[in-house]
Amino acid sequence: QVQLVESGGGLVQPGGSLRLSCVATGFPFRESGMSWYRQRPGEGRELIAQIGDLGMTTDYSDSVKGRFRIARNNGLNTLYLEMNSLTPEDTAVYFCKRNNYQHWGRGTQVTVSS
Repeated sequence: QVQLVESGGGLVQPGGSLRLSCVATGFPFRESGMSWYRQRPGEGRELIAQIGDLGMTTDYSDSVKGRFRIARNNGLNTLYLEMNSLTPEDTAVYFCKRNNYQHWGRGTQVTVSS
């Protein structure tokens, strides 16, 4: 059974940093491209970062480029999102997803507020 479990969210002050993790089980993680999405209050899900199966290719939305970094450890079946210079506009539920499949985690809440 496919499972994606996100963690690492929380409350952080503007300008702060967080690192999200997503542990994957039930599918060949090292053969799968992965993505991070977020859903701000009252909005739809937004694709913010993607990474290829080997971690050699990445892509970012303009809203996070230069502040966020997606990474993966195939030995640990884990996807990461390092988030820096956070602003209140980054407040959202963050989800990981297996590319080309409707495999989603339940999300982790990130709140940026002073």
